[in-house]
Amino acid sequence: MNYLKLLWDLHSLKKNVYKSREQIKALQEKKLRRMLKYAFSHSPYYRVTFAKNGINDKNIDTAPLSQFPVTDKSILLRHFNEIVTAPDLSQENLRSFDENTALDKRAFKNKYHLVHSSGSTGKPAYFVYDNKAWNYMLVGMLRAALWNMSMTEILKYFLHTPRLLYIAATDGRYGGAMAIGDGIANVGAKQLFIDVNTPLEKWIEQINKFQPDMIIGYPSALKILGELCEDSKIHINAFRTISCGEPLSSNLRSYLADTLKTEIINFYGASESIVMGLEETPEDGMYLFDDMNYIEVENGTMYLTSLYNFIQPLIRYKISDNLTFKADGKKYPFSRAESIFGRNEDILWFNGKDGKKEFLHPLAIEGFCIDGLLDYQFIKIDDYAFEMLAQASSPKVEDNIHAEMMKKMKEILISNNLEHIQFYVRFADEITADPKTGKKKLVVNN
Repeated sequence: MNYLKLLWDLHSLKKNVYKSREQIKALQEKKLRRMLKYAFSHSPYYRVTFAKNGINDKNIDTAPLSQFPVTDKSILLRHFNEIVTAPDLSQENLRSFDENTALDKRAFKNKYHLVHSSGSTGKPAYFVYDNKAWNYMLVGMLRAALWNMSMTEILKYFLHTPRLLYIAATDGRYGGAMAIGDGIANVGAKQLFIDVNTPLEKWIEQINKFQPDMIIGYPSALKILGELCEDSKIHINAFRTISCGEPLSSNLRSYLADTLKTEIINFYGASESIVMGLEETPEDGMYLFDDMNYIEVENGTMYLTSLYNFIQPLIRYKISDNLTFKADGKKYPFSRAESIFGRNEDILWFNGKDGKKEFLHPLAIEGFCIDGLLDYQFIKIDDYAFEMLAQASSPKVEDNIHAEMMKKMKEILISNNLEHIQFYVRFADEITADPKTGKKKLVVNN
């Protein structure tokens, strides 16, 4: 993307932050209707499914979004070729391209940017962005990365050649790695990408030499970086850390702020739409970018409609994240949500006393705020027992963490009618990430 155009587009998108809530809702509705009409006119799949739901060219501007059909990953995999709006795109040629250029991040046919999911929810699916959608997404990503900075501050930052460190999974077509790489190139920044499976000796050598001023990565990877800083093995002077790819607990957020000595931004995105929102402070909650997406929550289920990716329209696409809306905030004109509670696959299911299935969400312990608890992972033993693998900041605080966890978890189990479920706490020196995805699993099922 042309550098001057990028700056202008960034300036234009940043102006939405200063609009009223009513103006943002009107803009969102305008973009939504444009997307719905485009999908109806250019996607064979949506033309048929819209019609089955009573949607036609006469009422498509007024029908409530809830009347439109829901899509999900299984539908995308089955009907990919009918959903996309470009005749030269098919799931087969994308799969061939992906397999034959596994380590090459170039665009398919030099105009289609291919992203695949990490596979954490089963068979990976392909998400495609044409150049226009990709560039718009990059501008949205820059707005998020440089959140609460004025254009004057941003220009000064760019003039001094930004130095960005990215620590995550980098060995595939993951949206974060590909988008950040392109975004860095567009602003002339220097970059250091470290795959989460890289030996720590190389982390220490490369990061100390590179000296980043901004850090982006998975929380599980940032925690390792924080430990290296705490042990004085790495010395950095960055001003901002952006957490992405996994839920960020309040305890870990505080730990990162203390050890990395930076401002912490919690970024929310997915392969389906790489830029979806951010959390500036835990107290304020997650702000969702209503000018880029339309997010619904019905009966605990989240649906995404992308407002900018016309090449692969995703209309009411079911996302398995857990999200609860909060009242509109006064700080920014966007919708607010509680911190995103990860994927539904991160929920622990047990047999209730009456034989019915009952669940427990691991992030229920978010409110515990136990001193010294750095990280945790839940391991399901069977339908009647689980344990929590915990990492403490020091062996000295393990007894206190164990006592607090047992007390608090018993209260939660009782409140969820799961007091018959057995629960254990076990301590570990480190909770490692899944080597395939580079992300830490919140729940491990034995």
